[in-house]
Amino acid sequence: MRLFVALRPPPPVRDALTALMGGIEGARWQSDNNLHLTLAFIGEVDRHQAEAATDALATLVAPPLDLSLGQFGSFEAERADRTAALWIGVTPAEPVATLAAAIRAALRRAGLEPDARKFVPHITLARFSRAGASRDALRPWLSTITAPQASWRADGFHLVQSHLGHDGPHYEPVASYTLSG
Repeated sequence: MRLFVALRPPPPVRDALTALMGGIEGARWQSDNNLHLTLAFIGEVDRHQAEAATDALATLVAPPLDLSLGQFGSFEAERADRTAALWIGVTPAEPVATLAAAIRAALRRAGLEPDARKFVPHITLARFSRAGASRDALRPWLSTITAPQASWRADGFHLVQSHLGHDGPHYEPVASYTLSG
């Protein structure tokens, strides 16, 4: 199983994001089903490790988060002048980072080692080929699109299984957890 932990924005927020999609050559836009904010990427695990993750996450106590969409950003491709992914930030960053750190600590206590990359609270909107998209290709889109003014209360998170396929990944929640601490 390939697992990660994520917050899922509610339908009105996802609708606002899918309305933005289109107009960048070579972009592979995310489907509604794939719009999420990754809190921890676990990766490939066996059944016993998946059960350990499920149990560890059930012990977490954290408050709900009041979130808003922020500004657009991108991750660089292997070549610094190219873009690998286009995303929109989620604010405020600090409470989301605190939740992500608590989740990663719980997973480590369960013997799992989540991805150690620097945490950037975001929702990926589009991915590009391994070569990436030129920054020039993004400029017209970024100059005409305004980030939606969307807010929501995140009162839960999910352990999600990623099924990789030739049409891209498909995400399936394995377990859901309530934020109420």
